[in-house]
Amino acid sequence: MKIKQIETYKAAIPLKKAFKTALRTVTVAETIVVKVTCENGVVGYGEAPPTHVITGDTLASISYTINHVLSPCLLGLSILEREQIFENLQRVIVGNPSAKAAMDMAIYDCIAQASGLSLTHFLGGYHKQIETDYTVSVNEPGEMADDAAAYVADGFHVLKVKVGKDQIEKDIERIQAIRESVGPEVTIRLDANQGWNPKEAVRAIHQMEDSGLNIEFIEQPVKADDLAGLKYVTTHTEIPIMADESVFSAKDARQVLEMGAADLINIKLMKAGGIHEALKIAKLASAYDVKCMVGSMIESKIGITAAAHFAASQPNVHYFDFDAPLMLAGDLIKGGITYSKSTIYCNDAPGLGITQLNDEYIVS
Repeated sequence: MKIKQIETYKAAIPLKKAFKTALRTVTVAETIVVKVTCENGVVGYGEAPPTHVITGDTLASISYTINHVLSPCLLGLSILEREQIFENLQRVIVGNPSAKAAMDMAIYDCIAQASGLSLTHFLGGYHKQIETDYTVSVNEPGEMADDAAAYVADGFHVLKVKVGKDQIEKDIERIQAIRESVGPEVTIRLDANQGWNPKEAVRAIHQMEDSGLNIEFIEQPVKADDLAGLKYVTTHTEIPIMADESVFSAKDARQVLEMGAADLINIKLMKAGGIHEALKIAKLASAYDVKCMVGSMIESKIGITAAAHFAASQPNVHYFDFDAPLMLAGDLIKGGITYSKSTIYCNDAPGLGITQLNDEYIVS
């Protein structure tokens, strides 16, 4: 079960509509795909999209890290000795979490296949199915209200609303317009992507609370490194606050949990460097009785399949943000997870259940 070959491909898939947050606008989903082949013919897949405003990773850095740093130290190792593999991934280079995540998920794909289990069942097998939200990009209030109504009509009951791009008063207008459009039964959660400062966040959240906008929780209202500010918002508001960009590793999670800086934690494989570290974050949060969400960047179904299998395996993961493949104009793979409106099913095929790549979207 030794690793025989590691290949990378660049892929690009247009989005159906521009994805806009407080940090960036994306019109094409670019990614580096990793294909790991073992001596016995088992093949595992992973991917790493460039999200330089969050992780610091670019297409060039991901490709270089995988091909010239990670691959040389992994070729020839047995996937059955996975702790050595994951130790090597962390040891040979600092940072570069997305590149590490791509390798990590491909290795886990291989390991689960070797075990004859789906990755969900290999990791624990908790949820039989999960429900994703759908993200409303930050735009003018009217456009966001129309988008939200369309997503609800398509069968989504939970909306993740992007805010934080400009004045906070405009954000409140956006949320009010969406709530009026979709009615009181739809769940609305917010993601400010670090776009507010602590005092204005508290002031705005109080207004949301007093207005009865019924917000489920708010992700990362302040700058990622401002844990004191994050704690200030958490302490002075009733709506639960979720740490996202503030938590990359288990070490980061421990600091947030010990400070009581957030009510919830968002785990992303591209921040954590893969499933191996994500498992540590989920278990640590569970020890503090803090619930987790598993989210993603703008990824293809490769990364989302890996994230969904991880999320479905863990009892402390209660929230799921896996709509990215639904935003794309095409599918990079055959196999993987399946969608029925907002419901996601992780099939029982061994590993991730990916059978092949779609060459139409491979650009190099």
